[in-house]
Amino acid sequence: MTKPPITLAIDTAAPRLQLAVLRADGATDVSVDDIATGHAEILFDRLAVLLARNGLGHADVERIAVTTGPGSFTGLRIGLSAARGLGLARKLPVLGIPSLLSLSLGVASGPVTVLLDARRGEAYFQAFSAPGVAETEPMLLPLEEARGRVVPGVTLIESPFVDLAAMVRFAGSADPLLYPPHAAYIRDADAKPQDAAKIPRRV
Repeated sequence: MTKPPITLAIDTAAPRLQLAVLRADGATDVSVDDIATGHAEILFDRLAVLLARNGLGHADVERIAVTTGPGSFTGLRIGLSAARGLGLARKLPVLGIPSLLSLSLGVASGPVTVLLDARRGEAYFQAFSAPGVAETEPMLLPLEEARGRVVPGVTLIESPFVDLAAMVRFAGSADPLLYPPHAAYIRDADAKPQDAAKIPRRV
């Protein structure tokens, strides 16, 4: 049987820092810190501990995966920057796994619906015919409309916390070309033009 590539996974989309490693023997190990901020300050220390306790170093890692959202804008930037940086330094493939798809992987089998509170009376929604197999595109819907789309009997996931062991196993066999490491915000960014200090031009 072919050994899986040693894969590192990073998740900073929710108020939690999660790291996981998939070893060549197929075993996984996960590091979890429940923090809303400060991911950047501890990420690389936690990564060093995770690799060391599995008898691995940075040179052993063969691919990297990162959740791409929706989620915290700052958290996503930290996770994506770390994954891209590590990938660039070692010329490794970096996979961006959408968070809603990643959440669906926490179910053993059968159809899954992911419904996450997006605040403002809205929800992120996506249906899957099986874990990791999308049936609909990810959507931002009014919360009540999203709830109305949930099919009775389907496994419903409403927690934003990814099963990173399941995600790193998925990433270990996924095609990197299908999962570019780009943020998936779904909702448009709230950035507004900063024009308060602009000096009006004379025509």
